[in-house]
Amino acid sequence: MLVLAVDTSTPAVTAGLVALDDSGHRVLATRLTVDARAHAELLTPHIMECLAESGSVPADLDAVVVGVGPGPFTGLRVGMATAAGFADALHIPVYGICSLDAIAHQVGPDRELLVVTDARRREVYWARYRDGVRFDGPGVEKPSALEVGSAAVIAGSPSHVDLFDVPVEPVESPSALGLVLPLAAAILSGAAPEPIVPLYLRRPDAVEQAARAR
Repeated sequence: MLVLAVDTSTPAVTAGLVALDDSGHRVLATRLTVDARAHAELLTPHIMECLAESGSVPADLDAVVVGVGPGPFTGLRVGMATAAGFADALHIPVYGICSLDAIAHQVGPDRELLVVTDARRREVYWARYRDGVRFDGPGVEKPSALEVGSAAVIAGSPSHVDLFDVPVEPVESPSALGLVLPLAAAILSGAAPEPIVPLYLRRPDAVEQAARAR
């Protein structure tokens, strides 16, 4: 099966193609550009470059996986709308995954983990993992108010991980494999996905004047 993976929950614009079968997986192509202002401009070109590099066309895709956040409103909706658009046009399933879970999967399950990503407004999105399973979060908080707890390692936003007194794993954003592998069993079995729902965790910055007045 050929799976398209996309994520725009962080400043990184990520796309990749992963081949899945019962014997394992192969990453066929990936593109990642860190530019918080260019999600809309870069994501579709990244997807098309991955398809071209792998010798594939959109009709070859069997499923789409998208990071559903948490993430800032504007960037996150680019990835989710693009993923939903490809899935709808091709009549294939689209699976959502918490973007923090994808980062945690890349780090591995051997140590208790805290994942943080940039939430802007001098805040971070966060979640905690034990044995590879999220047991707390996701949430949004100021770094100064977020306790490390029993976490043995931290991963995520490079401008925020150093604010915490815990060893850093250099995993900054979701990868194609981090997005796809936690869902591999569901994808291979043809399980019907749940509706993709964005994890904004707070209201968007931009609101209509009437709503602002209320």
